[in-house]
Amino acid sequence: MRLLAVGGVIAYRALFNWTTPSMFVGTLLVGPLFQLLFFAYLGRQLGVADDSFYIVGNAVLAASTACVFGGTMAVSNERRFGTLGHVLLSPRPRTLVFLGRAIPYAGNGLLIAAFSLVVGSALLGLRVPLAAVPGLAVTLAVGALSCAFFGLTLGALGLRFRDVWLVSNVSVSLLLLLTGVNVPADHLPGWMRVVGGGLPITHSAEAARRLVDGDGFGAALPSLSKEAAVGAAYAVTAALLLKVFEAESRRRASLDTL
Repeated sequence: MRLLAVGGVIAYRALFNWTTPSMFVGTLLVGPLFQLLFFAYLGRQLGVADDSFYIVGNAVLAASTACVFGGTMAVSNERRFGTLGHVLLSPRPRTLVFLGRAIPYAGNGLLIAAFSLVVGSALLGLRVPLAAVPGLAVTLAVGALSCAFFGLTLGALGLRFRDVWLVSNVSVSLLLLLTGVNVPADHLPGWMRVVGGGLPITHSAEAARRLVDGDGFGAALPSLSKEAAVGAAYAVTAALLLKVFEAESRRRASLDTL
């Protein structure tokens, strides 16, 4: 537990920092909030869904920027900065070292999602039932952690591929398009719904909407369980890829090759 917690915090400070607080606020807080407002007003004009649909969906999605790119940086920046060899020489289990790095990014994503939900609700007049707040906190946390493990899986590809940032940018766009946060799932083609079901955020958005609608935690639990399963699957995938690509990089002597 100490390795997961302390190691994750140290890596977060080293690999995912910001130049000034204003950059953090502008990029990770203000940006997602304007995106939420854009889709809410667009939805009003098109008559696709009500404000609640877009506020909750985009609040859950707001965690994706920090979690996906943070999880990617947690691995690929070690290679970029030339420090990957030092990490791999450590006697500590590398699986725990890298999986623990997802925790600070998930916490960051949870903060951003909560901020977007609170401010978006205040600006657009959405009333969240008080009884739904604990369930929403759990739902946003599970979604952020699932998204962080998804980013860690992409970061594992950085041990093998040169331009992992292209993959990360495309992946964030897929989360915007396929997870049902801005387009109702029943409006999407069948294959898009299938792909979206295997991505993080999708089931968290469903659970959060049920909670905001007052359906109770029991109604949201099936979707929340699916989100947890998706996150666990990405955690296992990231661990396997890290082991395979580490062995391959050692064999090819290409640990710090860019």
